Amino acid sequence: MSKLDYIKHYPSELIASVDSLLQAGRLAAVVKQKYPTTHTVTNDKQLYDYVNGIKNRYLKKESALAKIIYDGALNPVKGTLGTNTFISKNHGGKLKAKNEIKISTLFRNAPEAFLRMIVVHELAHLREKDHNKAFYQLCCHMEPDYHQYEFDMRLWLICREEGLI
Repeated sequence: MSKLDYIKHYPSELIASVDSLLQAGRLAAVVKQKYPTTHTVTNDKQLYDYVNGIKNRYLKKESALAKIIYDGALNPVKGTLGTNTFISKNHGGKLKAKNEIKISTLFRNAPEAFLRMIVVHELAHLREKDHNKAFYQLCCHMEPDYHQYEFDMRLWLICREEGLI
């Protein structure tokens, strides 16, 4: 994986700017200055409460979440930072449906803005399954700075890959 693969779909001028910061050894300092602290949501119980707090504020009518956990198997290199799974099981002739959200354990020690961005993304999948215009509008409704946090999180991931953070 190239060190700038996390931002490969952004405009070339932006990629060049990030690359120059990285080459000058200043990218990590920029990210740390903007996001100096991490959150305190470190276990699955706290994550469950955190996610449900956001869900209850913006998506009250959506079905309850059965499971919300940190998952060590999710890998940002493979493009998976979080998952939203809808599971249907047959129990005694009745169909039971459950929604589960898993967040990469990488975000246990991340700035709160990045955790929130991933949570908002996964919650938006409760209403919109595809990454379409309505999906991103819902993300921005729940977190107005969604796109900025997503970009900054990608810079943070680059710094982590390079061993700078």
